[in-house]
Amino acid sequence: MIGLSAPITCVLCFAGVIMDALLGEPSRAHPLVAFGKWAARIERALNPDGRAAHGSTSVEDAVHASRPFRVRMAGVTAWAIAVVPPVAAVAVLTRMLPPALSWPVHVIALWFALGARSLVDHIAPVGQALLARDLPLARTLTSRVVTRDLSEADESAVAKAAIESALENGNDAIFGALFWFVVAGGAGAVAFRLVNTLDAMWGYRTPRMRYFGWAAARLDDAANYLPARLTAFSYALCGNLRQGLACWRTQAKAWDSPNAGPVMASGAGSLEVACGGAAWYHGALEPRPVLGCGQPPQAVDIGRALSLVKRSIALWLATVAVLAAATIF
Repeated sequence: MIGLSAPITCVLCFAGVIMDALLGEPSRAHPLVAFGKWAARIERALNPDGRAAHGSTSVEDAVHASRPFRVRMAGVTAWAIAVVPPVAAVAVLTRMLPPALSWPVHVIALWFALGARSLVDHIAPVGQALLARDLPLARTLTSRVVTRDLSEADESAVAKAAIESALENGNDAIFGALFWFVVAGGAGAVAFRLVNTLDAMWGYRTPRMRYFGWAAARLDDAANYLPARLTAFSYALCGNLRQGLACWRTQAKAWDSPNAGPVMASGAGSLEVACGGAAWYHGALEPRPVLGCGQPPQAVDIGRALSLVKRSIALWLATVAVLAAATIF
């Protein structure tokens, strides 16, 4: 890691993961809530397509909205205004403080970026509801973490949605943050979390965000490229290795996301369940490629998916520990 030895990086990684496991995400005054409000204000001020969508008749706005390049550059500027100051603040703070004070800042930054406890807290109750034969509750709980329409979903469709969310968010909420923490410390972990958040806010192909959110989506793809493939490999190693690698190799390229494809294909193959497939979004049935292999998932497979994520966390921490030990001996 930049500015820290491998053994210290290892200790701080363990501390951040333990802190997340014990405390979870802040229930009050979460920094991401403030960041989201700040990002929304920036978007309203700088997105020409957004101003046009709100009924602006300005000639200048109309010109901006009709020129994709200029709107994309507005999105780049907005992204920089939102992300650079907080990341720079963490970087400067950890470099200025003495080690005894900077190390806790690194740990807190990693805790902020991690969401392992939150992932389990949101996904595990879905499996429990299905096992208790409470399908309406399971649909409600799953709808809080996915955007698809589950109002008529059966047990298998609900389980599939929960498993896909667990696998994909394993990368977004855990392994991406760990990767960038090892590379660049607390500032790297914070940067990854903010980049991922802006993609979730701006990275849609809607008339309002098609061009303005282009930078947020592409930069998230870039930040996730290596972590997603390491996550996919981890899922394969921690489950059915042969099926995980085979599904990753043959299915991932058909998925619309270059990073979610490898992660979910490998994870579903490793679990030997069939995910993906057509799903309802906003009243329309959208075709999606099949991911994984075997039978459609059931309630019990949700717990298996969470166990796969937990084993992968243990694998990452063990790898960091081995690499740190190698620098000592």
